[in-house]
Amino acid sequence: MDTDLSSVEASVRSLLDEHERIEAELANPDVHANAGLARKLTRRYSELDQIAKTYRELNQCLSDVEDAKDLASEDPAFAEEAKNLEDRIEVLQDKLRELLIPKDPDDARDAIVEVKAGEGGDESALFAGDLVRMYQRWADDRGWTTEVLDSTEANLGGYKDITIAIKSREGGVYGWLKFEGGVHRVQRVPVTESQGRIHTSAAGVLVFPEVDEPEEIHLDDNDLKIDVYRSSGPGGQSVNTTDSAVRITHLPTGIVASCQNEKSQLQNKEAALRMLRARILAKQAEEAAAEANDMRRSQVRTVDRSERIRTYNFPENRIVDHRTGFKAYNLDQVLDGRLDDVVESARAADRAARLDDIG
Repeated sequence: MDTDLSSVEASVRSLLDEHERIEAELANPDVHANAGLARKLTRRYSELDQIAKTYRELNQCLSDVEDAKDLASEDPAFAEEAKNLEDRIEVLQDKLRELLIPKDPDDARDAIVEVKAGEGGDESALFAGDLVRMYQRWADDRGWTTEVLDSTEANLGGYKDITIAIKSREGGVYGWLKFEGGVHRVQRVPVTESQGRIHTSAAGVLVFPEVDEPEEIHLDDNDLKIDVYRSSGPGGQSVNTTDSAVRITHLPTGIVASCQNEKSQLQNKEAALRMLRARILAKQAEEAAAEANDMRRSQVRTVDRSERIRTYNFPENRIVDHRTGFKAYNLDQVLDGRLDDVVESARAADRAARLDDIG
């Protein structure tokens, strides 16, 4: 058992200093006048608090185990105590090592999720609807809230495309949902299939970290091209007699966001700006990571939006994650929102890759 903390002492010390500094900032009432800043500091404090508590307990155990060993010759009970402390030290060392794994700075944010029907027409749109319900039920089970920002319904149900925001009071939604980005494939007998043949279709999922406050991503009015048009429902029929739908193009990046969900042009513009900021934030994060040469293999897989990440096989009630090898025969339960085990397999693979990176 390695009880030498010198290898992590410098890293932990700087984090403990940051922990104390943020604690002092959060005690200042003026900080809470800025909701975005207070939220950001609280999230960071929560992360650092776990490290601080684990480190202090580990240090205490290291001191106690030496005392127990000294007293073991006089009282056998202390020998048993020393053994229990050594086991606890090993657990705490592993926990501290995992807590010190570099994290994606956006993990603590809320998320914006886009689901788009792919090849497969009506069946793909129905499957997109199944995925949205799965995420909504999962969010409900975890105490998160969901909000539909924009959607285009399909003729037979489901969605051609839909954008939802998923939030938590504690934050951290993006750290879970980011692994959902990619192509989701479904194998089943479509409702339109009269011969009972199994078809394969797919839907694409994009996940973006949501900006905490609008000011975080500065948008110059001169960089925005704003188009308004009439919103349309299933089959393209007009559902509004005014130009309430809004499409915004960020000229420097070419990123586009649109919204037609509300009857108010102003509300649609605000929702489109919200989506636009999230996409710009994600692009900036990808560029920064690439420049820092910090795009590990597991991360690259999560942001490859064209990659088939999962298959949902209805005849066998089977779900397979192709990135991690996870396989289970409880597809009905997963689609009902029991998604933890599937997503955790991707999170565990990501943690393992990060551990490998730091040695």
